[in-house]
Amino acid sequence: MNRTLKYLTVCLLIIGSCISSTKEATVDTQEQDWPAYGGNTAGNRYSTLTQINKSNVQQLQVAWTYDTGENNNPEERGINIQCQPIMANGMVYATSPRLRLFGVKATTGEEVWSFDPFKDKSVRVHPNRGVLYWEDGEDKRILYTAGPTLFALHAGTGEVIPTFGVNGEVDLHEGLGDVETLGHDVKDLTVDVTTPGVIYKDLLIIGSRVSEYGDAAPGYIRAFNVRTGKLQWVFHTIPQPGEYGYETWPKDAYKRVGGANAWGGLVADLERGVVYTGTGSASFDFYGGNRHGENLFANCVLALDAETGKRLWHFQTQHHDIWDRDLPCPPNLVTVTHNGKKIDALAAATKDGLLFVLNRGTGEPLFPVEEVPVTNAGALPGEQPWPTQPVPTKPAPFSRQEFTIYDLTDISPEAHAFVKEQFLASRYGSKYLPPNTQSTFYIGIGGGAEWGGNAVSPDGILYQNANETPYDLKMLPTTLAADGNSSPGKALFTTTCAPCHGVDRKGSQAFPGLVDIEKRLTRDQIMTVVKTGRGRMPSFQHMPASDCEAVVNFLLASEATASTDFHSAAPTAVAGSGEDFPYKPPYINNGYKKFLDPNGYPAIKPPWGTLNAIDLNTGEYLWRVPLGQFEELTAKGIPPTGTENYGGPIVTASGLIFIAATYDEKIRAFDKDTGKVVWEYKLPAGGFATPITYMAAGKQYIVIAAGGSRFGLKPGGSYVAFALP
Repeated sequence: MNRTLKYLTVCLLIIGSCISSTKEATVDTQEQDWPAYGGNTAGNRYSTLTQINKSNVQQLQVAWTYDTGENNNPEERGINIQCQPIMANGMVYATSPRLRLFGVKATTGEEVWSFDPFKDKSVRVHPNRGVLYWEDGEDKRILYTAGPTLFALHAGTGEVIPTFGVNGEVDLHEGLGDVETLGHDVKDLTVDVTTPGVIYKDLLIIGSRVSEYGDAAPGYIRAFNVRTGKLQWVFHTIPQPGEYGYETWPKDAYKRVGGANAWGGLVADLERGVVYTGTGSASFDFYGGNRHGENLFANCVLALDAETGKRLWHFQTQHHDIWDRDLPCPPNLVTVTHNGKKIDALAAATKDGLLFVLNRGTGEPLFPVEEVPVTNAGALPGEQPWPTQPVPTKPAPFSRQEFTIYDLTDISPEAHAFVKEQFLASRYGSKYLPPNTQSTFYIGIGGGAEWGGNAVSPDGILYQNANETPYDLKMLPTTLAADGNSSPGKALFTTTCAPCHGVDRKGSQAFPGLVDIEKRLTRDQIMTVVKTGRGRMPSFQHMPASDCEAVVNFLLASEATASTDFHSAAPTAVAGSGEDFPYKPPYINNGYKKFLDPNGYPAIKPPWGTLNAIDLNTGEYLWRVPLGQFEELTAKGIPPTGTENYGGPIVTASGLIFIAATYDEKIRAFDKDTGKVVWEYKLPAGGFATPITYMAAGKQYIVIAAGGSRFGLKPGGSYVAFALP
């Protein structure tokens, strides 16, 4: 009898094991989509998939590659891929460097269809970080933007849906105001979308990218009907008379100030019916003499009723921003355990390395936030810096907040001596020093956090990549452009183009140099870029043709041929009063100049880029590790320094974090518990985008865009998928 019982027991154990294995196998072979930017409407970049795990991740190999056939010209700086694809119903959807939309099979990368938004149209290529999927029964749609246009296409065929908007298109200038309201026309101002919005029921709720100069369009948040394209509601991020926050600006500021835009994207709490976003600074970025006050709703975490656009609450992370400290990515929705209670929360990361953890229902901070007095020493004439700024007590900042002499690079004695000389001849100290006409060093202009965002697991652990590159910011009086030695073209270039390309036209890692541009582009090509924009450069269609011609003539050193009817050099060259549009500030920035050592490395001590694990339940760090490396420095025995990085992470239930984003062009897998690298692969070009993961036909895939081009690296135009053998 005992033998019989033992036999039956063994049989039951074997059967139970088989059942358990079958259940586990069933889970692992389920199809699982990645149907939204960030993985879902909460944007937490988390996947429950476990087929790829710590024990087998080193076996990953390339499963398929999709070559867009674009971005093969090394001279085309500013053209790359920043797109995080989506996957739905066995199809991967993404965009090419030139914003061609395509659908490929999720298991093979075989193209099913593609759509060129610029066929028979002028091209305005700009960064695109994702597309949107919506379905209702058999009606399945892809919504995405290219230039100033929102498109709706059939997900299965790529055909335009003619009943959406006008023949499948909606003009993104809609809802931003008219001449009667604003006093000027917005139709030729730069408005496009870099990071996609979010879908709530039948509404596409979307932000925008606008100019960061005095010609910026309003950065209003809008909702469009996904079936018809009809505008449903508008939230004024720069309030109009009678609206909450109007008094935080000068009178009628909405008529002449732009920006305060939700360019980093949005997320939605479907159960609450609330959308959340973070906004950027008001334009102009580095001088606010025409916009005294706190400037709501610039630099704010916003909670809006998804049905109506009504403000539910806001939390401002930077008052009267004069440092370009946008909220660069959507808040991340998470549930945490705080003081023994489960709380629906959100985490909002900033470009200067702060992390605000807020109650999702009320906007109240879970950890105290102090209003810290800040200096106004050295503020430019007309500027009125706000006297305090909000600083969370927890979590601690994920990038350095001040740049002192003790932070100077020690990579080599020569590098240290070189940067020390410049450092001591410049202005440094508090990150809240107001910009002025002296060189001042700041960390955070390019992140801290950037548009790649972060990832969070259900246990409340947030994974944030960060930059720590110092910038040299110096403000230049625009009156320099109106001196007796200035030509019309030079005056226009100084007031319009120099904030990015530099007065010396030498550019930076962020923006191309324009010296000897005639060796790379023809006159017609230069004129096209001026009129349509490209990459981060906005369009200047609103400028008179004679002004555009004068700028091009200046760049080509041929101003003697400039049009004799040039009419706007004087008003463009001289700073405006702030009462007119476009606003002509009395100062401009010197371009986005990184503070580097003689060999091109950051002038600050490593790490220059990190990956951080932050427990949102407690506000404490679990680990921090360098992200990326310079192999030539590692070969010299220097520990991995990390590199500047653009693109974000994803995290899986198997305990892995996947991220590319780095200068060394690699994609890596980290152990989420320790921060240890457990796999890496050199991409065909830099992966300056956020990966995705999904399950198709029983196999888990990791897909990343390899667009290259950033940091002056080689360009690329492909998507690479990885899977287990």
